[in-house]
Parts: sequence; C-alpha cells; structure tokens
Amino acid sequence: MQAIIQRYIDQGGDAADLFVELFDIVRPEKPRMAFQAVHSIQALCHVLDHNPGYAEFVRSKLLFLLVQCKPVSLYVDSGIQPNTGFFTEMRRRIGHKFLPDAMDRAYLKDLFTLIFNQATDEEWVLAVPDEVWIDLIHSLRIEDAPPESLLQSRQGLLDALQVLSYRLAAAGLEQELVQNHPELEEHVSPFMMQQSELASLLKYPEDPAAQVDRIMVTLTLCREVIFKIRRNSARTGTSINLTFLLQGMSQQIMRMELLLTLVRRSSMNQKLDYYCIALFKTLVSAESHKNDVRQHWRQNMEILALRVTENASRTGEHYITTNRQEYFSLMRSAMGAGVAIVLMAMIKLTIAKHHLPPLTEAILFSLNYGFGFMLIHILHFTVATKQPAMTAAAIASSIDESDGNGRNLDKLVTIISYTMRSQVVAIFGNVVVAVPMAMMVASLYLWCSGHPFVDSDKANHLLQDIHPFRSGALLYAGIAGVCLFLSGLIAGYHDNIAIYNKIPQRIKALPWLQRLLGERRLERVADYIENNLGALAGNFYFGCLLGGMAAIGVLLGLPIDIRHIAFSSAFVGFSLAGLHFDVALETVMISASGVLLIGVVNLLVSFSLALYVAMKSRKLSFMQWPRLLKAVLVRINEHPREFLWIPHKEETPEVDSVN
Repeated sequence: MQAIIQRYIDQGGDAADLFVELFDIVRPEKPRMAFQAVHSIQALCHVLDHNPGYAEFVRSKLLFLLVQCKPVSLYVDSGIQPNTGFFTEMRRRIGHKFLPDAMDRAYLKDLFTLIFNQATDEEWVLAVPDEVWIDLIHSLRIEDAPPESLLQSRQGLLDALQVLSYRLAAAGLEQELVQNHPELEEHVSPFMMQQSELASLLKYPEDPAAQVDRIMVTLTLCREVIFKIRRNSARTGTSINLTFLLQGMSQQIMRMELLLTLVRRSSMNQKLDYYCIALFKTLVSAESHKNDVRQHWRQNMEILALRVTENASRTGEHYITTNRQEYFSLMRSAMGAGVAIVLMAMIKLTIAKHHLPPLTEAILFSLNYGFGFMLIHILHFTVATKQPAMTAAAIASSIDESDGNGRNLDKLVTIISYTMRSQVVAIFGNVVVAVPMAMMVASLYLWCSGHPFVDSDKANHLLQDIHPFRSGALLYAGIAGVCLFLSGLIAGYHDNIAIYNKIPQRIKALPWLQRLLGERRLERVADYIENNLGALAGNFYFGCLLGGMAAIGVLLGLPIDIRHIAFSSAFVGFSLAGLHFDVALETVMISASGVLLIGVVNLLVSFSLALYVAMKSRKLSFMQWPRLLKAVLVRINEHPREFLWIPHKEETPEVDSVN
C-alpha cells in the first residue's frame, strides 16, 4: 500500500485508479473472509497514521472525486428505482447483464462501479464493522481538508437533495397514486410540502438545522401516505405499476433522510462518521445489485404476491371444514365434481380417438378441461386438487397471526388437522363417484352401441399410464401439481385485478348491458363477477395448462405430460369396463396405489409451492417449522381420527374463531 501511494505521488495518475489499486489489495480472496479485509484496512490506517503526507495525498484525491466527478447521479440513482416502469427496468437489467454501460470517468457513479468492480464486494464491505471504516476516515484526517473542498462536497449533497425532492414531488402527482389516496386532492400534498421546504432551505440556509427538521416532518407524512396506500391495497387491490411507484418513492424518502442528516450534522459541526459509512455501504450494495434481475423482481412482487395470496386465502377458508355440516357438504360437493370429471374424461378420450394434429388436439383438450372446471365451480362442486393452492394461503395467514406461543401454535395445528381431513373427504368424494360412474357410463355405452367405449388395448394403455413405477406417472403428477399451484396464483391475481380496476362497477356502467339485462339482473351479474372472476379465470387457465402440457412436450421433444388423481380414477373405471372386469387383483391393487400416489404428489407439490409463496409474501420465517411439525406429529399420534374424520361433538367457538 505504501508503495502504491508513493508511486502515485512520484508519477502522478488518475485519482480513481489509485483507489482501484488500494481496494484491490483490501478486497479479500473470498467474500466471506471479511477478516482479511479488516486486517488490510487496519494496515492502511497504520500507513496513513505514520505518514501524514500520504494521508493528505489520499484525502485530496478522495475530495477530488467527491467534488469534481459529478457526484449527484451516484446519490440520486444508485439503489433507487427509476420512473421508467417495472418492465422497462427489467429489460434494462437483463440487457446490461450481457452488454454493460460504457464507462464515463466524468461521473462519480461510473468511477464507483470501477472501484467496486466485483459483484461480491457488497458482502465483505457490509461485513467489515463500521468502527474499522471509521478508523480509516480518522486516518485520512478529513477535518484538516481545505474548507472550500468540504463546502463543495456538501453542495453535492444539496444538489442531490434537490433532484430527489423534484422527483418525489412529481411521483406524488401521479394519477394512479392520487386515485388510491384521494385525500391528496383535498388537502395540501406532503409530497409538494417537502419540495417547498427544501427550496426554502436552499434559498435561505441561515438556520439549516431547523429547516431540515421541518423537511423531515414532511417526509414522515409522505411515508404515512405510502403506508396507507399499501395497507388499503388489501381492500382496493394493487398493480405492478403502483407497487413499482411506491417502492421507488420509499427509496427516495430513505435516501433524502440520510442526506439531510449529513447536511444537518455538517452545518452544526457534528460528527458524520456513522452516517457517512451508512451512505457508503448503501451505495456499495446498490451498485452490486444494479443489474440484479432477481432482486428487482423480489422487491416489487412482494406486495402484489401478498394481495394475490390473501385473495387465495379468503377462498381457501371455504375449503376448510370445522363442523359436521360443512364436512358432509364438502363431501357432496366433491361427489358432484366426480360426475362432471367423468364426463370431461369421456370427452377427452373421444377427442383422442380421432388422432388430430397436436395443436388442434391441445386446444380441444384445453377447452374441454377449462370449461369443465368452470362449470364445476358454477355448480358449486369441488375438485380435491384445487384445494391446496387455496388452503396453503389460509394456513400462512394463520401463521402470520400467530405470535409463536404454545396456545396459538395449538390452534394452528388444529387448522392443519381441519385442512387435512377436508382434503381427504374431497378426494374421497371425487374418487368414490368417478370410478363407478365411469364404469356405469362405459357399460351403458356398450349396451347402446354394441362395442366398448375403450377397447382392450386402450384400456391396458390407460392402466399402464398410471403405474407408479413403470411409467412417469409420479413425475407427471408433479407437473400437474405445478399447474395447480399456478392456477391458484392466477385466481388470486384476477381477484386482485377485479377489485383494483373496479371491473364490477365498470360492467354496471355499460349502457348496452343495462338495456339487455335490466338494472337488477345486471347488478347480480356484476356482483357474481366481483366474487368469482378469480375462481373462473383460475379454473379456465388450469384447464388450459392441463390440456396443453402434452402438446408442449411434443413441440419440445420432452417427456412432458400430466397425471391428475380425479381423471386417473375415471380412466381406471373406463379401463376396467373396457376389459369386461376381467382383471387380476394385482392389477387392481397397482392401479389403486397409482391413483393414490398421483393424488399425494398432486397435493404435496401444489401445497408446498403455494405455502412457500404465501409465507415469502408475508416475510414469514421458516424457523418455527420444526416446532410446528413436531406439534402436528404429536397430535396425529394422540388423535389420528381428527385428521380423517369429523368428531361427533361440535367444535368449540374458540377454535372456530381461528378460521
């Protein structure tokens, strides 16, 4: 380090290159080895402490960068989302991963990227204790710098604050923001107030501390508006654009608060050490993630995912039975779905007999499944595998309400037991009707037409397709589970859109529909769409996913298909009738186990994915899962029937309140 500094003193050189070489030495071999960086920084401090000339030279180069290299873009852009929109920023990040920006040494932002040029720099920079970085600042003797250089560096902070203030005020006037918080039109907007207060600070800086305090108050009001809009989104819904806008505004407020703190403390000759290090670490982290697509997606999808999963959790509560009436009602509903699934399976086999082109076949399969599932929902029937994506969100919501104590954990185990027995009775209702119903339909077809609905070759092929070990049935069941999970997200997304875009109110305002249906009937239609748009969309797209998956496999040349417990049980019924019930007991047992395992995989995959997303959207920790799993196993051991069958006695009101 001493040799590097001496070389730049003797031979001259660019200030940025000096810091590039110094941080190349400070940077540890591996990011997690922050102790190496600590030792290197301490060694640099030793060199600067014992060589005042070196400290003065490095300090002058640092101030040169802060004053002469256009620092404003670093302060206002790094770590703050632009106003270009979510998808535009997504495309920019993807593009810049392959073709980075050209370097412009006139801007401190580009030089900062040049100095911290490793994507892993964030890890070790953040891991180095603040005290070590502060020792480095002290070794540079910043207080001995020429006053004009310190004033110019402070002016860079003020210029950055002005830019951030203008941007925040402009964002506060966005139509989408005003629509979600009408009070901004009725009262003085805090987003405009903060800009006015900052303009006063820049024009009349006689008492900066008091003026900064007033600006801080207006920023707190801005933060409260953002919080209210996010909180109300549970009722009014949200959009990607609104989420992106609020995220960017929150980042601007945080950056302004940090810069204002630096301005206030510098005007009062107070120590800036910790705040300078906080800004430094924030900028290093931001530059490390400036092209991070995953972080961009995660930051902006959390609120939208929360709204989607909350809509799903409200739907999921209808699938969790707490008393005998609900239990048997769900069973009857599942039996009704079993009848509809047999008819859908019959149509699917009829289409398959014609050996149509893959695309045509996929479209017809998709329409059959999609409209069939929509009809099942309209008739208030229940498909067992549709439950997990909904009930998982309901369980995550219950975890969110639990504070982790034993009493609430016991309630959560009770909810899980309710959910499991609801799943069991729904599967039972689907299968117990689908198999005999398929046999009856196939036998009736044989009696009416004189030839079997499926011949022996097709029957053997259908049975072979659900063999748990000699086919890809379980893999295909997992793919169907992913489709089930996606359909749950689609349903929640459309429920959110229906609320946010005021779809029912807009339908009621259509003049031609008012003339066609009349006001009273149109009111009922709009209310039905408000309450069922997500479920209808989720069911239709789920059918499209199931129907199109095999065609995707053909197009890609990959072994992609789906296996669904309800349809597999119907195919078993058709196959047994096609073989005239002349089937070995071993074949029957293997087929039954195949159907059962397909159902288990369907449920596990969809439930696990839905629960993971629901918990991530609520920022819940998975640390209490071992404790929860232990509590569930204890309950199964003590009361196994509770997970399969509804007790004769009514549930207590306390437990009902959990749902």
